[in-house]
Amino acid sequence: MARGLADIGAEGVLLAGAGRAILLQIADPRVGHGVADHSNFVDRPQDRLKATLTYVYAVVYGTEEQVAAVRRAVNRAHAPVRSAADGKSKGYNAFDASSQLWVVATLYNTALTVYEQVHGTLDDETADLMYQDYARIGTALQLPADMWPTDRAAFAEYWNAQMAVLQPDDKARKIARDLLYPVGGPALMRLVMPVARFLTVGLLPDHLRQGFGFDWTPVHARRFDRAMRVVGHVYPRLPQRIRHWPRDYCLSALKPAPAERTVRHA
Repeated sequence: MARGLADIGAEGVLLAGAGRAILLQIADPRVGHGVADHSNFVDRPQDRLKATLTYVYAVVYGTEEQVAAVRRAVNRAHAPVRSAADGKSKGYNAFDASSQLWVVATLYNTALTVYEQVHGTLDDETADLMYQDYARIGTALQLPADMWPTDRAAFAEYWNAQMAVLQPDDKARKIARDLLYPVGGPALMRLVMPVARFLTVGLLPDHLRQGFGFDWTPVHARRFDRAMRVVGHVYPRLPQRIRHWPRDYCLSALKPAPAERTVRHA
């Protein structure tokens, strides 16, 4: 029986790709410059991560009221993120559909990459269903449904074209350094950061590792492969309540918004 995003998206191991997805996003200046100029998520990355997870989990698993609540929250956060083109930048707008397509594409590609690293290659029916389900992450905001590539083959063509020109600039490199080498923040976050950094760099494509200035030797690659084999052996054997804890935590903290009163005109 084929599984879709609802069956796969709750797996907490997908969080191992959070750093990869962020770095892929900010390597595109339409996203990276907006983050650099308008976001403080480097100072509070756990808040940004929780907000993103809550949005995704609500869209996939939540009620209509919860989806509406997270949509409003995201739109409020995006409203000031815009800048006209000038001599230093082509400009950006968080409501730009092509930018939203790229963000959702990085979430999908990263989730698929991590899941297959741990569980093995998806069968075609499950992969197709998961792919089509991912469109909802974008269309719940402003992404027109017809902008999501028709199928996995069309997505691969889009992805490869984006990757061919994707190159982090100085702003993206600064965000990456500040995010992966924090000097402040919660002690627990600093404690786990070496592991998070190792997974993030290991999951990146080669040319982006180089573009961000990360060292990655054959020794690093062998350690990464061993680590993923261990995760692939241990993680699927964990109880479901542990594997799905991030989803359950985020949704439990998301209260349905009160119904809006409808004003009728005579």
